Amino acid sequence: MPGRPAVPETGSPQGPDPAPTPHRVRRKVGLFDATMLVMGGIVGAGIFINPYVVARELPRPGWILGAWALGGAIALLGAFVYAELAARMPEAGGQYAYLREAYHPGVAFLYGWALLLVIQTGGMAAVAVTFAAYFVELTGLKLSAAALAALTLAVLAVINCLGVRAGSAVQSGLMVLKIVAILGLVAGGVWFVAGGGPASGMSGATAAGALSGLGDATGTPSPAGPSGSGLLFALGAAMVPVLFAYGGWQTANFVAEEVREPRRNLPRALVLGVAGVVLLYVAVNWVCVAVLGPAGLAASTTPASAVMERVLGTAGARWIAVGITLSTLGFLSQSVLTAPRVYYAMGRDGLFFRAVGRLDRRHGVPVAAILLQAVMAIVIALSGRYDQILSYVVSMDFLFFGLTATCLFVFRRREGSGDGEPAEAGARVPGHPWTTGLFVAACWLVVAATFARYPANSLIGLGILVAGLPVYLAWRRRRRTERAR
Repeated sequence: MPGRPAVPETGSPQGPDPAPTPHRVRRKVGLFDATMLVMGGIVGAGIFINPYVVARELPRPGWILGAWALGGAIALLGAFVYAELAARMPEAGGQYAYLREAYHPGVAFLYGWALLLVIQTGGMAAVAVTFAAYFVELTGLKLSAAALAALTLAVLAVINCLGVRAGSAVQSGLMVLKIVAILGLVAGGVWFVAGGGPASGMSGATAAGALSGLGDATGTPSPAGPSGSGLLFALGAAMVPVLFAYGGWQTANFVAEEVREPRRNLPRALVLGVAGVVLLYVAVNWVCVAVLGPAGLAASTTPASAVMERVLGTAGARWIAVGITLSTLGFLSQSVLTAPRVYYAMGRDGLFFRAVGRLDRRHGVPVAAILLQAVMAIVIALSGRYDQILSYVVSMDFLFFGLTATCLFVFRRREGSGDGEPAEAGARVPGHPWTTGLFVAACWLVVAATFARYPANSLIGLGILVAGLPVYLAWRRRRRTERAR
């Protein structure tokens, strides 16, 4: 395909597990672990906190739940798009590989550059500090949050250096615990709404009214809220945190070369994982609205804790803090496992440090790439500048979300001209090109909204991205010089 640099042969994506060499991976990730990777890339601490942001924009119950359902539908469209991309090109690096093949190695490099400097590192550092803060609060450990965050990242990096099986096993276990915590929150809320809680004075009719848009959980009528164009603007504002909360499933594609039967298992994992998260997210928001009411939800910056405190008192609040701690740790585990595969692909293509593009002969994983990502996140966590970097993430992340989805138009066109490999029938996006175009539009509307609302931070993120151009040119010259020798 056009734009593909010469890289060492990695073997057939469907072939058996090859012997480990500097450029061969081990296929150890099955369907279950791949599905847990998809879900783990989405579910962090956000679902325990973000519902209040949406409630502030959309003060009626039906609107709140509708926004999360709409966000889930868009996420599912994206999952179908990335499922077909994965079936067409089950290569390490996921988005990096698609952008390289569809457009140009320089475009792919800029994605990897933004991932390392903005999208992934700032997010990992922020989540690591969030985990550490909750852990210290729960245990009373005499250690600063920044130091514990750095230690946690280091431990996860070591685990992932022992092999993709070790890393995926830890990640899957943490994801299962996250699901249990979320289901516990939902079950507690349902029990409270049904009148089983000792502090519950809510009748079934009141609960039904809260969810029909007639009132909140206390029986107070909900505010009328915006209408007409005002409602559209409010919905647009609410969809930014909703879509961001649903993001992250695409990182499972980074480890495509390490998935068993990737053309079949990875597309299934993407659709199953995203669908599972949509169900969990809508259920959590149903509970938050039913227990707190729209006004109470909008007023609480920690809605999950508020729900569980109302259900079980201080024990409930402590229980959900444990859930948030596990959730953030699971997200970190997933990030340490997946993101380094992008830098590995860059190094293998000769567009990054050569050591980063090598696999450990014993464990078959990109140890240098894993350590690079961990060290970058540790430095940011210890510096305390993660919040600043995190503010640049949304615009850059969704810019490449949409751009990567457009690769499908390129691949379908090549397929039609006989110059591209067709995807398996079961992995093709239903309703393409309309559904794919809708997903791209949704992503880029988030980018536009972020630039409009946070222009300074978005422009800084764009500046960091553009700064990667001379770096790419330097790496390309270096590669040409090495070939000429």
